[in-house]
Amino acid sequence: MSATDDTQAYINALEEERRLKDAYFKREPSSPVPAPQRRGFSGLRYFPPDPALRVVATVEPLAGGEVFLMRTSDNDEREYVRHALLRFTLEGRDYQLTAYRTPEADEDEPWFVPFRDAQAGKETYGAGRYLEIAPPRGAGAEQEPQRVVVDFNLAYNPYCAYSPYYSCPLPPAENTLPIAIRAGEMSYEAH
Repeated sequence: MSATDDTQAYINALEEERRLKDAYFKREPSSPVPAPQRRGFSGLRYFPPDPALRVVATVEPLAGGEVFLMRTSDNDEREYVRHALLRFTLEGRDYQLTAYRTPEADEDEPWFVPFRDAQAGKETYGAGRYLEIAPPRGAGAEQEPQRVVVDFNLAYNPYCAYSPYYSCPLPPAENTLPIAIRAGEMSYEAH
């Protein structure tokens, strides 16, 4: 398979995932889209797939595992642990995001990466968006830095973007990127 074929397969899989999510949001009773809005719901708005915004990040584990309180959209707080720094390069510049876990999370659970970027409040939800990162697998972690894929095409809105009745963790200041990430879900216009 050529690189072009791989890219097209990736885009096809991403578009299928988006179609399935839109169908879920329109039809399922547990959808975050309020029931009165589902009748006219034609799908979420997404940036076009951009394989360049699917980057490999080096993982820097954070020792200590101290619990801290992350603010939520309804002025509450939830417990999280700063688990790792994810260091990556975009457009020739270096950036980092912090990956979080709940104190009771097991090792196989995806890492939670809430973030804000320069698009927040413009084309994307003002409070920020989320990523879930699969933890690295494999032996040899002591000899080489571990790596994970950070795919901004999978960035999604928290449920509070669709309805004020949800309580959503807000990205901490340390997870604010000074660049525009034009990938993933755009803002939801009905809310």
